[in-house]
Amino acid sequence: MPPDAMPDLSAFSPLDFIGLVFFVCAWLIYGYAVQSRKDHRSLSRIMHGQRRIWAEQLIARDNRVVDTTINASLQNGTAFFASTSLIALGSVLTLSRSGDDVLSLFGSLPFGVATTRATWELKVAGLAIVFVYAFFKFSWAYRLFNYGAILIGAVPPKGSGVDYESMQRAAHRAAAMNIAAGNHFDRGQRAFFFALAYLGWFVSASVLIVSTAACVLVMWRRQFSSEIRAALLADEEPHDGR
Repeated sequence: MPPDAMPDLSAFSPLDFIGLVFFVCAWLIYGYAVQSRKDHRSLSRIMHGQRRIWAEQLIARDNRVVDTTINASLQNGTAFFASTSLIALGSVLTLSRSGDDVLSLFGSLPFGVATTRATWELKVAGLAIVFVYAFFKFSWAYRLFNYGAILIGAVPPKGSGVDYESMQRAAHRAAAMNIAAGNHFDRGQRAFFFALAYLGWFVSASVLIVSTAACVLVMWRRQFSSEIRAALLADEEPHDGR
């Protein structure tokens, strides 16, 4: 790449780089905590246990219309978010064309700082990357829910002559696929939340740090300290979620 084609980063202040590093680290650390903590399980991990219970109930049912309906509702919700990601991405690309007007708007805000067209376009590109990431996660989750529907159909019915252990293994495969789809869906939705925090950078790096911290605080409370989580843990069996 020729030197004149390289992006000019001189317009970014040290606080901008600090804010961006804080944003990325907060996203990565939060995602790791949600998926990996075993001493204080997140709401998402608890729901993984409920998906396994669903698989156990799947074996006991003769009519599995309810199971296919549940999977279809999960798949339809994922398709909605995947479409929304593309709409948001298109809006971001449109936003990049109206830089002059928006620059004057953000520069007039109390906490806004003056910025150049180059820095504006780089920030918009970063926001576009977030929505591209979200789209890939939602679209892959949609595909995995589709695979999950096939695995639900592959679970042998009661009275088919298949031994219980084989039925249980088939149900566990369906549960594992559903859990994987749920993980990718969670990551796509997490990207949406962090995209809202990222908008703070268009005002200033200080606002980016505050908005990122606020975003993590809200999501952390929902995953680890919410009433919903407490309700799910109230009567939980010891093996659930393991």
